[in-house]
Amino acid sequence: MRKSLATLLALFVLIVPLLAACGGAAATPTAVPTAAPTVAATTEAATEAPTEAATEAPAATEAATEAATEAPTEAATTDSPKPRIALVTDLGKVNDGTFNQFAYEGAKKAADEFGLEFDFIETQASSDYEKNIQTFVDEKYDVIVTVGFLIADATKAAAAAHPEITFIGVDQYYDAGQVTDNLVGLQFREDQSGFLAGALAGMMTQSDTIGVVGGVDIPPVKKFVNAYENGAKYVKPDINVLSVYNQSFTDPAKGSADAEQMIGEGADVIFGAGGPTGSGGIKAAAEKGVYVIGVDQDEYGTTFGGGSATGSDKILTSAIKRVDVAVYDQIKAVVEGTFKGNGIAVYEAANDGVGFAPFHGADAAIPDAVKARIDEIQKALADGSLTTGVDPVSGDVDAATVPEAKPYTP
Repeated sequence: MRKSLATLLALFVLIVPLLAACGGAAATPTAVPTAAPTVAATTEAATEAPTEAATEAPAATEAATEAATEAPTEAATTDSPKPRIALVTDLGKVNDGTFNQFAYEGAKKAADEFGLEFDFIETQASSDYEKNIQTFVDEKYDVIVTVGFLIADATKAAAAAHPEITFIGVDQYYDAGQVTDNLVGLQFREDQSGFLAGALAGMMTQSDTIGVVGGVDIPPVKKFVNAYENGAKYVKPDINVLSVYNQSFTDPAKGSADAEQMIGEGADVIFGAGGPTGSGGIKAAAEKGVYVIGVDQDEYGTTFGGGSATGSDKILTSAIKRVDVAVYDQIKAVVEGTFKGNGIAVYEAANDGVGFAPFHGADAAIPDAVKARIDEIQKALADGSLTTGVDPVSGDVDAATVPEAKPYTP
């Protein structure tokens, strides 16, 4: 694996002359033109021990390629050449405990399972998005996975310019018919998992004040933040919800400061919905004895070291997005010849694409009645009988669909 573009280019110069010679329940996406995702059950997958990638940076490119090609499965056996897979992260790293890591793990799993060559670039600045994608285009990779809402424009442009390459965009929205057949955007109903997080926070607070430390003010984050507030007010209408957006996803110190300010204003449950920035917030809050809720991955296993970190008994759950499963499924579709682009694939409560992690060390502190209510809410979101009151694309509050409150009585 590579950790920077400089390393990639150096390696590229060395090997070009040589290369010149050559989850759980099955899930169906919601009415979108792409392959049907198979999504493992959120809760079961969230209980697994953190992978090695959660604590260590991946090894060098050659080692990764060897690992991916040593034992290809029968499913990967084909007369046609195997696709070469590449991934460009959003700002952050492939072991940062957030959706970058989840995307990496999904791509790496597909590479290992199907015997595919795999490489990645960790983006250092948003100005590098286009350049990083172009690096893999120039190296003639067959599938390029890009991670994050902010890299969508660069991904769309590259897909239009290179129809021979398949592009998979995590957290990217594309209208059907407005993009090329070689591009699919993976959309997640963050509003549904955010609503669950808010409902849990609303039932667990003793001060009637809760908070959320958000990342950059973009649709995926807005879905989390706005639905968190709606979920809390669904079970406790008069609750006070503090929220803040940040200029960066990679500033845990700022997230920590935000959380401390919220604690000073009376918040006794804090949700971190901003990558490492949000993780910094919930880590600081938990260390002060405040209940917290993670995001994207099960942060009990990442941010809190599987229970080894101070405050790990204070993380109630995490609002999960199965980015790993979505990326894996789309690469699998490419391998099997069933990939469909020109639109989006939606991962939601109905197909276990979003949900919440186990309660882990906080389990005993959560009343059975609260657990039962959370299960009830999740089922209602999945079957469509309950809405979040948040637009699933823009993340804005949709007043017409905000559900009528059903207060929780301890």
